[in-house]
This record gives sequence, C-alpha cells and structure tokens, in this order.
Amino acid sequence: MTQSLKDIWTHLHNHAEISWQEYETTQYLIDLLKPYNPRIQTFQDIPGVVFEIGEGKPVVGIRADIDALWQEVNGTHQANHSCGHDAHMTTVIGVFQKLADQPLNGTVRFIFQPAEEKGNGALTMVEHGVADDLDYLYGMHLRPIQELSTGEFAPAIKHGSAKFINGTIQTADTHGARPHLGINAIEVAADLIHHMRHANFDPMVPHSMKVTELHAGGKNTNIIPGKAQFAIDLRAQTNELMEQMTDKVTSIARHLESYHDININLETGAHMPAAIYNDEATHLLDKGIKTHFPSQRRDPIVTTGGDDFHFYTIKKPQIKATMLAIGCNLKPGLHHPDMTFDFEAIPKAVEILTTTIQNTLNQGGSPQ
Repeated sequence: MTQSLKDIWTHLHNHAEISWQEYETTQYLIDLLKPYNPRIQTFQDIPGVVFEIGEGKPVVGIRADIDALWQEVNGTHQANHSCGHDAHMTTVIGVFQKLADQPLNGTVRFIFQPAEEKGNGALTMVEHGVADDLDYLYGMHLRPIQELSTGEFAPAIKHGSAKFINGTIQTADTHGARPHLGINAIEVAADLIHHMRHANFDPMVPHSMKVTELHAGGKNTNIIPGKAQFAIDLRAQTNELMEQMTDKVTSIARHLESYHDININLETGAHMPAAIYNDEATHLLDKGIKTHFPSQRRDPIVTTGGDDFHFYTIKKPQIKATMLAIGCNLKPGLHHPDMTFDFEAIPKAVEILTTTIQNTLNQGGSPQ
C-alpha cells in the first residue's frame, strides 16, 4: 500500500492547483476512486468532490483540503503544495481504500474540499449541504518539527483564529515640493503600523497583529503618493480575542481617517475561526492512536496556525469533530517553498484514521 500511496502523492504533488481552480485534481480523484462504486457528489459552480460509502447512521465524515499555495519556487511562481494538502488527500484516499470493501455500521463521507487557503472553502461546502447530516468529522494536518517530532501523533490541533484584512488608503497625489497641499499615504500607513504596535490585549492569550503587505508610490520620486494598499494578518488563540483585535483595527482606521481627513477602506480577505473540538471525537481519535502507536501518542497541541476546518463545527454545532496532528519531520516549516516531510508518516496516519472511523461507526446509532 505504501508504494501505491506514494505514487498517488507524487501525482498530486506534481499537479498542484491553487484555490478554486482545483478542477483537474477533482477529476483525478473521481477517476481514481470511481471504480470502487461509491456514491459521488460534485458541484456545478465549484471544484471539489464528495464520496460516500455505507448506509444509515451514524454519518462519519473525513475531510481533506485539496488546494495549493501560489508562491515562488526556485525562481518560478507556481502552485505549490507547501502546506501538505497533497499529503492530506493521500491520507484520505488511503482510508477510503481500506474501508471501501469492509462492512460498515453506518455511512462514511469522504470530503475533498477546495480553497482552504482562502479561508472560505469549508463555508462553501457547508452552504452546499455537505455537512447537514454529519454526526462526526475528522480532519488531519501535517505538523512542523517545531510542534511534533517524526512519528508522533496528537488527537487534536488547537488552532487559533486567523484573519486577513486588505486595506486601501485613498487620497490625491501631491507635488513633492508642496507637501502641505496633500496627505502622504505612506505616512498614514506608518501611523497605522505605529498604533497597531501599541495596541494592548490580554497577554495570557497568544496573539499577533502585523502589516504584511504595503504598496505605495511609483517611478517618479517627486510625487507624494496619495494611495497605498496594505494587508494585515491577525492571529488570536480565541475567537473572542479575534473580535477585539478586529474592532481595534477598525477603530484605528476610523481615527486616522478623521485625523488626516482621508478615506481608509478595509475588507476581510479571509477569516478562519479558532478550533472548537468535541471531547468524544477527540477521545475516539486518541484511542485510534493508542491502538497502533501508543508510545508515539502526544497530548493535543496548541498552534498559532489557522484552518477553515473549524467552520464545519461553528456552522453545524451538532458535529463532533477533531483533527489528527501528524508528526513527519516537516521542515523548514509549513508554507516554506522547499518544505519536505517524511512520507512514512502517511500510511501510519491512514491506520489511525481507519481504526478511528471503524470505532466511531461501531458505537452504533446516532450520537446522543
């Protein structure tokens, strides 16, 4: 099985597609799994595919994100699976292959979701009804060496909330010799950064607030730019703190608008909520880890990263969900263009998740 899964991963890795463009990936998954005769759901307006096997309750879902990042790799901009989504797909395919020919005490739904990196793929799948009758949902994510060592597994990933805000400072350009006749958008952006750096929040809750993109000015150095475009990355370990930080950014922008008599437009580009996990699902996944690799089991990990997986439980609170943390010697880090990991962790993750789903189904009936 390892070689077969490695071939699958190699194909997915070499044919990466960015968010909302994963149509060839979707077709590859259909061609690969259709011979097993699952029920297949596709969508007219978005990529992504759902496979289903078994009948009745409970309905247990397992989700893989299928999009890649767009980044520069060895001097070339390209789609790149530097977040491990190719490995996530391979893991779910492995679980499907193991369960497809087995008797099942319920329904298993395999969700191959687009656009996790945009933060709205899970929401779109919820809107398409994919999660309406789910009782349980399992996910997974490769973890960097800073969080888990090779071969270690944890039954939950306590993601923080992440929000990406795009902004525009808009006024008129001014002659460099007459600064009193206009407003320098670069200086306004500097004011924004200054106020953000001095915003205080509960130090007991991990968080960060930073400008990650700033564009202003042109080829003529004697023009004071009236327009600047910027992006803000917000991180908070709780959804409550994320609301406070969002309000603070808005308050700073409104203050600077009034002070400089200009317009500052803010738009949320993506938002991923902090993790909301269920104790029962986490216990079941923990049991799956202990069944196969008891000495490599670790406690749930806390990470500053985000994942739109948690929209499933926020929008459908009846779902009992958790994510498997996979230690795989991932380095230098997630989203690094040259990210590598130990593939031998993937067959192990398949074993854990297969057993977990079997145990979940064998509880029988709809969860209480």
